[in-house]
Amino acid sequence: MLESLITSKTRLRLLIKFFVNPKTQSHLRGLADEFGESTNAIRKELNNLTQAGILVKETDKNKIAYKANVQNPFFSNIQEIIRKYLGLDKLLEQILERMGDVNQVVLVGDISKGIDSGIIDVVVTGDSLNENYILNLSTRIEELIEKKVVLTLLADRMVSTGLVLFDSEIGV
Repeated sequence: MLESLITSKTRLRLLIKFFVNPKTQSHLRGLADEFGESTNAIRKELNNLTQAGILVKETDKNKIAYKANVQNPFFSNIQEIIRKYLGLDKLLEQILERMGDVNQVVLVGDISKGIDSGIIDVVVTGDSLNENYILNLSTRIEELIEKKVVLTLLADRMVSTGLVLFDSEIGV
């Protein structure tokens, strides 16, 4: 559905890259390599998004790094749209619904870096997690969001290297 609103595939991929995890930064050449596109196509979209105030660029000597403009008044709206587009809202809702005593839900792997590879790796931590529910959950979520979901369960909290979607201790 979002593809009909944002007709440039490159622009959509850039929005996913920078708005799934606002800490993500990247350079022109790295994006071109990651997307398998020419630097000119990437540069054009980066310039458009920067001029619109959606992205900001930081210059360090000869290198320019781009990242989401968290000061933009539409930042949270864009982030919410991108997360809904990827199905992260439904994923979190399904996990928290009947999973048990969930402490954390953390995205790891490609999606936490803003790369939409079609696979969503999720780590769920908590005590007394409902394992029967979990066995059926992956399949149900996959049907709901049309992406492959890999759930990993841990009893102990993890120091996150991924993107925290939910944390009972900090109220995220």
